[in-house]
Amino acid sequence: MKEYAKEFYSSKTWQRCREGYRKSVGGLCERCLKQGRYTPGVIVHHKVHISPENIDDPNVTLDWRNLELVCRDCHAVEHGAAEHRYEADALGKISAR
Repeated sequence: MKEYAKEFYSSKTWQRCREGYRKSVGGLCERCLKQGRYTPGVIVHHKVHISPENIDDPNVTLDWRNLELVCRDCHAVEHGAAEHRYEADALGKISAR
């Protein structure tokens, strides 16, 4: 987590907003659901990413129109990481990417 965002993400205001949004969409990853997959959503993602310039703007940080519930894999893809965080070798041993 970026230093400038720590106070926001630990605030009761964000925690209540995040939980309310999660419940409002049924707890499933919105991106997976669009593809017919039922995956638990675990991260409330900001479509317009939080930055030092907008961290104090509730229209960015707390507006439900800017939020999306996603699973860890979809969040990783959004931020340029590998689609899956784990892989198996030829013997089936699983390791983190």
